[in-house]
Amino acid sequence: MDIFQIVGLGMVVCVLAIILRHQKPPMATLLTMTAGIIIFIIMLPQITAVFSIFRDLSSQANVNMVYMGTILKIVGVAYIADFGSQICRDAGEGALASKIEFAAKIIVLVMAVPIIVAVLQSLLKLVP
Repeated sequence: MDIFQIVGLGMVVCVLAIILRHQKPPMATLLTMTAGIIIFIIMLPQITAVFSIFRDLSSQANVNMVYMGTILKIVGVAYIADFGSQICRDAGEGALASKIEFAAKIIVLVMAVPIIVAVLQSLLKLVP
C-alpha cells in the first residue's frame, strides 16, 4: 500500500533531516524538498485516476467538458500551489509561500469566471 511507503519515506527523511540540520542546514532543506517531490510523484497515478473518474461521470451526466475541465484545473492549481507553498514554508520562506498562495487565488478566480458567467446566464434565463 502506498501509504506505508509514504510514511516510511517521511519518517526516514525526518530523522535524516533532524541529524543534517545541525551540521548542514541547506542539505536538510534539500532533502525534505526532494522527499516532498518524490511523495508527489508517488501520488500522481491516484490523482490521475480520480480525474479520469470525474471526466467519465461528467460525460455520463452530459455536463459540458469545458466546465468540468476547468473545475479539475482549478483543483489542480489549488493542490500544486499548496504543495509549493508548504515547501517554501519548510525552507523558512513564509513570505514567498504567501505570495504563491495569493497568486493561486487570483489564478483560480480568473479560471472560474467562465463558470460563474454560465451560472448567471442560466439564472437569467429562469427569471422572466
